[in-house]
Amino acid sequence: MLEIKLKDAAVPSFARHETFAPRFGWLHKAYTALRDPSIGGEVFLQQDAPVRLGVGKNMVNAIRFWSYAFKITVEHPRGRNSRAFAAAPTWEARWLLDEDGADPYLEDTASLWLLHWWMLSGPSFVPTWWVAFNSMSSSRFTEDNLTETVIRQVRTSEWELPVRTSIAKDADCLTKMYARRKTPTGSPGSFEDLLDCPFRELGLLEFAGTQRSGDREERVWQFTSTARTSLPARVIAYACLDYADRNPALRQGGSIAMARLANEPGGPGRALRLREPEIVSALEEVIPKYSELEISQGVGQRSLVFSRPPRDIAWDVLDGHYGNVRQRPGFPDQETWYREYPEAGSVMMSRRDGRIDGQLTLTGATA
Repeated sequence: MLEIKLKDAAVPSFARHETFAPRFGWLHKAYTALRDPSIGGEVFLQQDAPVRLGVGKNMVNAIRFWSYAFKITVEHPRGRNSRAFAAAPTWEARWLLDEDGADPYLEDTASLWLLHWWMLSGPSFVPTWWVAFNSMSSSRFTEDNLTETVIRQVRTSEWELPVRTSIAKDADCLTKMYARRKTPTGSPGSFEDLLDCPFRELGLLEFAGTQRSGDREERVWQFTSTARTSLPARVIAYACLDYADRNPALRQGGSIAMARLANEPGGPGRALRLREPEIVSALEEVIPKYSELEISQGVGQRSLVFSRPPRDIAWDVLDGHYGNVRQRPGFPDQETWYREYPEAGSVMMSRRDGRIDGQLTLTGATA
């Protein structure tokens, strides 16, 4: 079992969200603006960005950050002598968020699960989130517990330690993102609550009461262990194959143990809060449709076997859930897309080769 360390999975980036959890419609706003010839890649740099995006000024930075964190955008130098960075949409953004894409308004909960997986999978630009899902010793935690765990992980990663309040803001934002708020009557969050942050619909986190810590009360949160009824088998299979593809030795075919998929830090089991039997069940539902997939049974170990590149199979499986978007007339393949956005293509190729973005551009100058 590999032991993935934070420095190998994430980029040091803290409190870039302006305290805002991702809101309904933000990613579509970003993609639409970037594709508009009259706005384009400098939308987040413009003085009138709040007007163009229809949000408050501080929300512009939040939209920029979350688009980047979900890997809907990449950023690249604006010009040779400029310290500012322009943005470009990834091919995945075209596939998901275009008006002719898979789910531009994120009406299918599967899309939220997919974005959640993209956000956590390497390189992750939300290290506090990565630690919460992959490194916490218990499914129950307080925001102070999470903050302290992140601080320890940052120290072992030899990153420059951010101020504690930045990590604490991340911990607070994480709970806002996934845990439903309660109404004054004590009932679960309303429809408006989900509009505020659609990722609460995933049901990954819940409020578990309070506990005394010195002279104050701390909120206790708990990752849920209920059945993931809103998580389609095809998205689970996609995540498993996408994770296998991150190992260069497996990119032309091979096998990966179910135990690794379920338990390895950075794997789908931890990210989606799934146990091995649930992963196996999902794969058994998908495999009959794909001759290049099978489950092998060894001595005390089951493995997912794939006879061609797992990345290719992963996209076939995922695209099938959305009615085969890539087969629609005029839909660009990745090579075609990145001819239009060569800077984005260069960044994505670097990531695939294991080179994490050298800056977190969102921290840099804007002019």
